[in-house]
Amino acid sequence: MMSIRLIVVALILTTAVALGLIAVQVTKPTPHQAQALPGVPPPAMVNYLVAAHALPAGTLARDEDFGLKSVAPAEVPVGALLDSPEIRASLHGALVRRYIDPGMPVTREDVIRVRDRGFLAAVLEPGTRAISISVDAASGVAGLIWPGDRVDVILTQDREGGASIGERIASETVLRDIRVIAVDQDIAQGAEPSAASKSGRVPSTVTLQVTPEDADRVAVAQNLGHLSLSVRAISDGDAEMTALSKPVFSKDVSSILAGPPGFTVRVIEGQDHKEVVFH
Repeated sequence: MMSIRLIVVALILTTAVALGLIAVQVTKPTPHQAQALPGVPPPAMVNYLVAAHALPAGTLARDEDFGLKSVAPAEVPVGALLDSPEIRASLHGALVRRYIDPGMPVTREDVIRVRDRGFLAAVLEPGTRAISISVDAASGVAGLIWPGDRVDVILTQDREGGASIGERIASETVLRDIRVIAVDQDIAQGAEPSAASKSGRVPSTVTLQVTPEDADRVAVAQNLGHLSLSVRAISDGDAEMTALSKPVFSKDVSSILAGPPGFTVRVIEGQDHKEVVFH
């Protein structure tokens, strides 16, 4: 009797295992069926801006200064700037406020944008001032001066009634190797050009970075005569930075105003000898 029960139990267990195997095979999809079934969609990813390389404080940002990192929305660092055409455009020429390590997220607190309040003051180097001068097509180098250029400031004045005809018009360099920080409303190197610049219109003002003493010199020079800007070559060294050229007078430019060649007569009066130049 006991052996019959054991046989029955064994048959029941065998049947259960067999049925379980059949159920697994029935429910298991074939390779073809697995390919046909739609997969679970991956989680949506977002891009945020990171420093493409080390960005020291004071850097004027360019497009190549920023890279992208893709993460799930929940993993975006607090304050990180999400990538978009509008954000990219707003960062053209932005000033980096503090050092950003390579690969670190860029936040709104890390940069001050061109149109943000206080941007011009932030662009200035410590101890310097910003002063603007009026320019035209000639004095502004036909509108080819851009923020970031280095220029010399030349004063030309008409000394009518105070000098001979050969020295009436005089020109001199009053400032040398000065940084341009703005042209009209285009501020700082790398900034997105304004609509006026894109249209080719000649700018009317150029803003320079100068020392407080040089700001006074510019203010006086603007009332003495006409100011012109001369763009310096990138390769110019420091040797000429402080040396100002000698004034150039009318007679130095025009031989007619210099007059005909003169001659010298030696006059002797007793023990006195002197030379008199006649023109």
